[in-house]
Amino acid sequence: ASYAIRAHTCYIYIRGEYVHERERLEAAIKQAYEAKLIGKGNVHGWDFDLFVTHGGGAYICGDETALMESLEGKKGQPRLKPPFPAGAGIYGCPTTINNVESIAVVGTILRRGASWFSGFGRPNNTGTKLMAISGHVNRPCVVEETMSIPLKQLLEDHCGGIRGGWGNLKAVIPGGSSVRMIPAHEAETALMDFDSLSALKSGLGTAAVIVMDQSTDIVRAIARLSYFYKHESCGQCTPCREGTGWMWRVMERMATGEAEMKEIDMLLDVASQIEGHTICGLGDAAAWPIQGLFRHFRHEVEERITNYRAGKPHVQGASLQAAE
Repeated sequence: ASYAIRAHTCYIYIRGEYVHERERLEAAIKQAYEAKLIGKGNVHGWDFDLFVTHGGGAYICGDETALMESLEGKKGQPRLKPPFPAGAGIYGCPTTINNVESIAVVGTILRRGASWFSGFGRPNNTGTKLMAISGHVNRPCVVEETMSIPLKQLLEDHCGGIRGGWGNLKAVIPGGSSVRMIPAHEAETALMDFDSLSALKSGLGTAAVIVMDQSTDIVRAIARLSYFYKHESCGQCTPCREGTGWMWRVMERMATGEAEMKEIDMLLDVASQIEGHTICGLGDAAAWPIQGLFRHFRHEVEERITNYRAGKPHVQGASLQAAE
């Protein structure tokens, strides 16, 4: 990859929590230097240095420009574009940023050919994808699977199915915490690819599948995600800085039923004002889980508010334990 873009230096950026993984990676890079696979005067004849750096664990550094800021030792905040990284990136040099997952499969594609890789999945949704399944399944796991695999098949083949059986499924967040959930009846026929999930008003995202069964307090679960995005906002953009905290506070009251009915539409309006109005995608990521909740489970929120007004206690269910 470095030879293709004429780059002599590469950085691998890892979140700060992954200490053991960073140590193993650094050991592998040391072996590669010793074997003259990389470094000055290597066997390939292309001088190439590879460095590992880690951040402080900020979710915002998943944005490529915030990642560059963090790598340079600054606060992880997204940059305004232009200039784009290809023109002025790390330390002002032209930079190409790729997910390690993308680079890792390049060697196999070169060996087997593009037609082999594009043979997986449906047209416009080809290849393989790392899919991480967590939540209420019998065997949570990470697998590399073909694109367009049915979601139900993915859960049954690799995870041993839903805890308590498929009939116990309530909803699935198919692409990590930043996409809209889909209810059980849609999950039954959904395919794990961009077009299928987009048609369901959700998305493939990072393919981090979060499964929630009937025991889940789904309103509390989304309130927990709202707190996560409020906590991870870098504070640079006003809609995100102010809006994520406001949405979290309203969601907390909706989880207990203390909110007003009119606040449901108010919350959706605020979410739409945050969505698409920030430098990076964190504003969208904060809005979409809430939109998904009210798209499919608005009746649960309304029932909870009604019961609170009537003095009926709410029985607390399970909360969401997995986030992107």
